[in-house]
Order: sequence, then structure tokens, then C-alpha cells
Amino acid sequence: MRHVVLEVVNLNKKYGNIMALQNVTFSIEKNELVTVLGPSGSGKSTLLMSIAGFVKPDEGDIYINGLRVNDVPPYKRNVGVVFQSLALFPHMSVYENIAFPLKIRKFPENEIREKVKKMLEIVKLTGCENRKIDQLSGGQRQRVAIARTLVFEPTILLLDEPLGALDRKMREEMQIEIRRIHEEVGATTLFVTHDQQEAMRIADKVIVMKDGMIEQIGKPEEVYNNPKTLFVVEFLGETNVIKGKAKKEAGRTLFISDNNLIFQLPVDTEGYGHIAIRSEDFKIYSTREERNNLPMNIGRIVNRLFEGDHILYEVESNGIILKVRDTETSRIFHLGQEVYLVSEPERIKVFLNSSKATI
Repeated sequence: MRHVVLEVVNLNKKYGNIMALQNVTFSIEKNELVTVLGPSGSGKSTLLMSIAGFVKPDEGDIYINGLRVNDVPPYKRNVGVVFQSLALFPHMSVYENIAFPLKIRKFPENEIREKVKKMLEIVKLTGCENRKIDQLSGGQRQRVAIARTLVFEPTILLLDEPLGALDRKMREEMQIEIRRIHEEVGATTLFVTHDQQEAMRIADKVIVMKDGMIEQIGKPEEVYNNPKTLFVVEFLGETNVIKGKAKKEAGRTLFISDNNLIFQLPVDTEGYGHIAIRSEDFKIYSTREERNNLPMNIGRIVNRLFEGDHILYEVESNGIILKVRDTETSRIFHLGQEVYLVSEPERIKVFLNSSKATI
């Protein structure tokens, strides 16, 4: 049976002339891990702070387990928050940091020991309980912050850019750890991030925000493969956005860009607007052979970046730069080399006459 733990309804918040939140509505079910993804200034942190009770919305409602909490103070909402700064106590040991929320809630000492011991096992810090915070690595500090927040069994766990200060390798390791801890504990979690890869890797569901509004909600693969707006397709992944006009010709729909590139579209439509092609959805060839009767666009390699399992090419074609991700790393196209680009129609996202996807 569906159990909604958090429900946000028509939330609005204004700072001066800036709308930080505009009619934000969504729900999170029990044990879901949901990421809120968007650029700086999109309203992510304001949303999280509103749910935690640190920011009071101008309009709208917040429900936790069916109870409206707009007027409930933060300490009575049973919500756990991990900030980017972590806010750990440097003068306390690992054990004392994790035990702190239980002590202020006046748990019995024997129960505190049991709960802290269990948390240390879950976050893989057994044996580190007597260390001070400055004796820990960045990843270990993250684990202490998460353990301290989970130890009192909050109804909802809120994480505000918790991995922002870590280097790439440590960040990726902690993404895996957060997913593992979530699976083990089953905490209902809202995770705020500006990192697209991070949001997709760890989430059951992704909420994409822009300018205080929700652009799209869905499973990571759904949001990535079926973006509803031009912003979503641009923000997620490496995308080529091309402006032009769609028209029907000889039983098919062609898109002719403003600089005369030609693509075949997957929809029967006409109008002016944009198409979006992800870098991995271009096929690149050295010769102009017929490829399923699809239009081919000629270009020239102007940049090449080797990235391990693929090569990223920048191809100049009729005055614009197209990014092409090629996984066939055994072959290499050279700077200045003439190449031909093809994209399968079903891999092209179409946005005509508006910023909404054309179905």
C-alpha cells in the first residue's frame, strides 16, 4: 500500500522581488531516496529549509505523515538534516558527535550505547569512536554526519549538498556509500545537489528545478531519456541544442537548422524551434556512405579529448560546434580531419514552438 511520508503542496516563497519557490508540488513515499537537482539559484536549498522548518513559506502546505507542519517548529518535526558544512562538533569524539541527538532527547545511557554502536557498524566506522573530528578523512566525516542524523530515526532525512566539499574520487565513493546506507536503513531521504551525475546515480526519483519551479519529476532513466523541457535536456548530460525549422518532405519530417544542417525527425510535425541531440547520440564516420537513407552532415574535427572509455570530439559544421562522444576509442579522428555525422531520428529530442517537448 502506498505510504506518502512527505507531501509538498503549492509551495511559494519570495525574497524581495525574487521568487525562490513557485507552486512547488510533489510527494515522497516511505523509504524513497529522492534527489532535488538544479543549478545555483533554482530554489533547492530554500525547499529543503522549508521542509526542515528553518524557512517559512509564504503560501502552500507541507505535510509529514499526513500532518500539516507549517507551524510546527524544526525540533518537533522529527526531521534530520545534513548540511554541506556537516556542522560536526570538533571538540567531541566520533562517539560523542553521534550520541549528541540522543542525549538532548534524554535517551537512557544504555540505549545510547546500543544505538551508537549500531550506527558505527552501518557507516563502517567501528574502531573510530574515540577519534576527534580533525583526525578523520573527508569521507569519514561525511559518515559521522550521516550517522548522527540517522541515530534518532528521523521520519525524513534531508541532505543539502553534503558531498560538495569532497574531491571527485571521494565523492563517487560516498555516493555509493549513501546508497548502501539508504538500502540498509531504509530512511525516507531528500538529497539536494547541483551535480547531474550524482543525482542520477543515487536516486529512486529525480526532481529537476529551475527558477524556483519544478521542470520534471521521474525516475532517473525516465528524466534522462524522455526530457519534458528544453532546460531538462540541456541540464542533464552533454547536449547539442540546434535551432531551426521542421517541415514535411517526401514522406518524412526533416529539420533544417538555421545554418543549414539537416536531420530527420521521429515525429510528424512542422514548426520553428529547437532539437536536442546528446553527444553520445551522434554517429561519426570518415566517409560519406549511405546510412539508412538518413541525412549526413559534413564537419571538421577542431578539438579532441580522450576521456578513458570514450573520446569527446568537437566538430565544426556550417559554423557551429557539435560535441560528439565516440566509444570506439581504437579509432582516432585527427584535428582538421573531415568527418560525417548522423543521428538516428528516435534519438533526437524535439521542441517546436515552445520549450516543451513535442510528442
